[in-house]
Amino acid sequence: MNRRNLLKLAALGAVPGSLWTARSALAQADAIQFGCPVPMSGAFAANGKYADLGMKLALEQYGRALDRPLAYTVLDTEGKPATAVRKVQEVSQQKGVKFFAGGILSSEALAMGKEVERAGGVFITTAGADEITGKDCNRATFRWSVPTFGAIEQTVRPLLEKLPNAKRWYTITPQYVFGDGLLSAAKAIFKEKGIEHVGNSYHSLTEKEFSGYLTNAMAAKPDVLLILNFGSQSSDTLRQAVSFGMKQNCTILVAWASGLEQFEGLGADLCEGVYFGAQYWHGIDSPLNKELVQLSKDKTRANPNYSLAGSYICTRIMLDAIVKAGSADPAKVIAVMEGLSYEGLTGREEIRKEDHQVLKNYYLLKGRAKKDMKDKDDYAEIVHSGRSFLPPAETGCKL
Repeated sequence: MNRRNLLKLAALGAVPGSLWTARSALAQADAIQFGCPVPMSGAFAANGKYADLGMKLALEQYGRALDRPLAYTVLDTEGKPATAVRKVQEVSQQKGVKFFAGGILSSEALAMGKEVERAGGVFITTAGADEITGKDCNRATFRWSVPTFGAIEQTVRPLLEKLPNAKRWYTITPQYVFGDGLLSAAKAIFKEKGIEHVGNSYHSLTEKEFSGYLTNAMAAKPDVLLILNFGSQSSDTLRQAVSFGMKQNCTILVAWASGLEQFEGLGADLCEGVYFGAQYWHGIDSPLNKELVQLSKDKTRANPNYSLAGSYICTRIMLDAIVKAGSADPAKVIAVMEGLSYEGLTGREEIRKEDHQVLKNYYLLKGRAKKDMKDKDDYAEIVHSGRSFLPPAETGCKL
């Protein structure tokens, strides 16, 4: 074979690769772009990692929408509002991303919601501060998770019914908008029910050592220790409280658990008898949740936790709205999402048009004894579930 023929064959061999590269570029350009802005580093990195996986599972499951491919970019917000806003700006301008699901922390979610609205996009979050669908609401922002008001109503109130003699409560609170929302809602119930709030300890979002706060709590001799922080901070607080022997002297309630990975990190012995508030639990008996549990087991060989499930359902809501709108125009997608009723992870869920809040259940779990666990993930039983939402006129939202 001479050199000329060799070059001809080489050229022909290169054509399919060239075409493939061009097709890939065209497909990427035609893709409906999603963004997953979550903390992938810092104290809440574990939550971000699972949220990234949740979006990926939803997009892989759908494959295409409007006969277009789907693509996404994960953005490490570091849990910092300024970083989150900058990364949303960059990906919106450089890649044309219009659909975002993320914001683990309320402070970053509030900042990103405003930026996505300026960019003409859609943003769904699982953050808890009432302001997100309250006084700081906007047309672009939706929220799947129950806000702080509902979380307290569906944990503190039913626990008081179970423990009518628990008259003295101590709170440990992260000092930012999420913690203040939980604390305010708890105080309102305390006042209504004649409960003595025997003390509160505020701490920063960077705090890791809680022994000083717990020493103060023990000195107050509460009937209930109410832990109002989230993620690794609530795990650290609970771990240190149990090491101090507080489980023997009072009831412990973690108002906002971060899900299965939190139970795995703590272990059954530590969680036994402790109450946890939860947005999601893999044991929920609903068709879509059973589908997600199977999908998660097939793809990750593990049950889904709250961070994964929240990101999965938020992404799925946007995908279904895009298909129903017959368009990836955010304005048309928002119009479909407003008032949308659908079969969700917690059963029938509905997006309230007036403030973009998803109406869904919140759960009160109780940690099982290790000997009572049916499988390795059966850490808790659901002892109560229900819905509590302020009426739209009382949220402060003006869309």
